[in-house]
Amino acid sequence: YAVKQGRVVWDNLRKVLLVNTPINNSQGLSVLLGLLVQLPNSPISAIQILYSNFICAVTLGFVTAIEPAEDGIMSIPPRQVGKRLIGRFLFLRIIIGTCLLTGCVVGSAVIVTTSSRYADLSDKDIEYRMRAVSFNVLDFGAMSVMLSARFAYNSSVHPRAFMGNPAALGSIAIVTVLQLILTYVPGLNTFVFSMDGMDGFMWGLVVASMVIVFVVMEIEKAIRRSLKAKGADTDDRETPFFTDAAVQPPGPDAMKMPKGASKLNLQELNH
Repeated sequence: YAVKQGRVVWDNLRKVLLVNTPINNSQGLSVLLGLLVQLPNSPISAIQILYSNFICAVTLGFVTAIEPAEDGIMSIPPRQVGKRLIGRFLFLRIIIGTCLLTGCVVGSAVIVTTSSRYADLSDKDIEYRMRAVSFNVLDFGAMSVMLSARFAYNSSVHPRAFMGNPAALGSIAIVTVLQLILTYVPGLNTFVFSMDGMDGFMWGLVVASMVIVFVVMEIEKAIRRSLKAKGADTDDRETPFFTDAAVQPPGPDAMKMPKGASKLNLQELNH
């Protein structure tokens, strides 16, 4: 039981990193990439970044922190001694999640600013709509990252993605309701968050981004499972990549008492 719970804690720590790190990375990278593609303004504002950073960590990140044990967790060989939390495959998943979220945020902003359907609007209205769609793509895309990250080994393309952890559905509901409030409540959307209400086309961009993020991350997991079935090392058991220096086996003096221990009236055990 203790070994199983230790593996659950290890897995959940890695899942939290997989959820929070791409979200945090994409917030800053979206601003940078928006400048590189010469958007008229930043796709997301500072207050939107602060809000997303807070709400995603408190809700979506919390879900993965309390995940129950995955099926088959005890059939996985023990991790390599000295292995760090972020191995090469987790690092790859973080990069994929970051690129997907950043690309979808900036891509949706570019589509809105260049679409002919908004050509009659003023520059300010276009800017508000661009930030509205970018803001919702970021936070709803984070939901897709969370749903995929709930299972490190098994596929999330299954009803179990919404089962086993009541916090999963609860966090999705909370984020969804808050996003709708921030997007449509007059004054709160324009004055505080510098955005406007969204139409059906913009919500279509949000849904498409969610699907893209989820599907690509699940494809990566499927490829990793296929490689593992063929005998590939997908758990960083054999290579020293992202691993601390090998731990030396204990020498003959390892069991001896430290210097000065005799003052404690301790006796060394003979073995």
